Amino acid sequence: MIEILSPAEVARARRTGALVADILQALRTRAQVGTNLLEIDRWTREMIEGAGAQSCYVDYAPSFGRGPFGHHVCTAVNDAVLHGKPHDRALADGDLLTLDLAVSLEGVAADSAVSFVVGQARPAGSEELIAATERALAAGIAAARPGARIGDLSHAIGSVLTAAGYEVNTQFGGHGIGSTMHQDPHVANAGRPGRGYALRPGLLLALEPWVMADTAELVTDADGWTLRSATGCRTAHSEHTVAITEDGAEVLTLPEHLRP
Repeated sequence: MIEILSPAEVARARRTGALVADILQALRTRAQVGTNLLEIDRWTREMIEGAGAQSCYVDYAPSFGRGPFGHHVCTAVNDAVLHGKPHDRALADGDLLTLDLAVSLEGVAADSAVSFVVGQARPAGSEELIAATERALAAGIAAARPGARIGDLSHAIGSVLTAAGYEVNTQFGGHGIGSTMHQDPHVANAGRPGRGYALRPGLLLALEPWVMADTAELVTDADGWTLRSATGCRTAHSEHTVAITEDGAEVLTLPEHLRP
């Protein structure tokens, strides 16, 4: 299903996006060396419930996962890149942590992810991985405007990632979003321009470039959810929810200090 939101629904999506961004920023500030991933999940639950919102993850049970996810935020560390299931693990100095959060508020969902290094240590390549996904995300957003094709966004994202020297996995990528978290169209992180669905005002997309340092192959963790790099290399993931407007793309999940 491809859902086109009304102006009133887009206004609600702005509030959802702001909430997702605020929670992620709070988690990023609180996540320190020694923080347990289960603590991060608990903090997330408290903030979601405190805002009168609902988690998109707790009861989420797609075909690629094993049973309901059962947690409120994805916490992917080092070689984990997607769908990181929180577990009893304390963060260490230099860990590369990705937090991926989707929340529904007033009937509209928003989705965002951020990667960062915990503590003072800066393992080789970590910052470059993160920066590549952030540049790719910016390129995808810049390509998003009425009349553009999904392939234009995919091509913009993939061009940045491949130019940075990374292989691109197209199995998981961005997606439509609205009254539910995952909708059509799929937005692969590489593709051919001029192909696919033509963007329209009112369409919401979650764009999410992610890379692994030296492979494009994923393996599934024993928890049935967490996706890791097949070689054990580090990974990074950046994501924003954007609304297509008459003028281009409005980023709904910007941190507070970057909002208009």
